Amino acid sequence: MTEFLETTVDKFIFRVATDRKYSHEGVWAKAQEDYVRIGLSDFLQQRSGDVAFADVKPVGTVVSFGEEVAKVETIKVTIQLNSPSSGTVVEINPVMEDAPEAINQDPYAEGWLALIEPSGWEADSARLMDAQSYFEQMKVEAEEEAKKL
Repeated sequence: MTEFLETTVDKFIFRVATDRKYSHEGVWAKAQEDYVRIGLSDFLQQRSGDVAFADVKPVGTVVSFGEEVAKVETIKVTIQLNSPSSGTVVEINPVMEDAPEAINQDPYAEGWLALIEPSGWEADSARLMDAQSYFEQMKVEAEEEAKKL
């Protein structure tokens, strides 16, 4: 079972899964056997709004670390998501086609975006933040946004 770091800012509760790595933008990456599963952090999905559409690069697409792997349209914004892993997209979450709101409902499980066969995970992983580092960054960003409201 996944463990979480959790904080409350204003009236919002934000969770960070401890079993994965994170980009500074809030895309998570979880190594699973020979693949890396990716998705949006809880903070990124809450700050972006209700997901209306998720457009993930097709199976077979080769992506580099930091290159666009998906776009997510919400009621507030369209965000470009950069890949936290170099490699080949081998699977897209089929839920994204009919129910992209799964990203909002369960960002660390049912709301994943894609599975990537990595081509340099050890090097890419070293460029990402661990859960505690991302949690600290997220708390600062959430508190700054709360002050603006």
